[in-house]
Amino acid sequence: MKLGDERVKKLLSILMSLCALFLLMACAKNEESIRIETERQETGDQTSNTILESGEISMRQIAVKWDDKQVIYELNDSPISTSLMEQLPLTVEIENYSTNEKIFYPPEKLDTRDSPLAKGGIGTLAYYEPWGDVVFFYGDYRENSSLFELGKVVSGEEMICEMSGTLTIDFVQES
Repeated sequence: MKLGDERVKKLLSILMSLCALFLLMACAKNEESIRIETERQETGDQTSNTILESGEISMRQIAVKWDDKQVIYELNDSPISTSLMEQLPLTVEIENYSTNEKIFYPPEKLDTRDSPLAKGGIGTLAYYEPWGDVVFFYGDYRENSSLFELGKVVSGEEMICEMSGTLTIDFVQES
């Protein structure tokens, strides 16, 4: 029996050591994420608003600003929205297109895999894949199999049609 008792003790010791190791690794990862976030806050680094250590998006609202005006959009949780957020902040020239939309071209094409199609409606933020342009709709539009939804306006819908000149697009800054 003594031989069996020794094996059980050894096995328990190994299991307890493994549990302690996993716990230490989890704590170290959390402390590193907190340290990185604290450093970013202390230095005023705004990149903390884009991608966190874990790969999660910290914010899904963006502000589109020009002159003294601002429109706020809530982005959906899709690869296409994430690929736009990874390019922020942006300074772009807005263009009029048709009678219901304003457009701009992001520096890099957006990832449309597994992304929802735009279903229509005023205030939709979308991406037209064939041309590679981001679209701010201020009028109704028809659905299109190449038009992917990025999000919807949450504030300033009435000003979308007034967008002109140079826009800055960045994450909404919390007060």
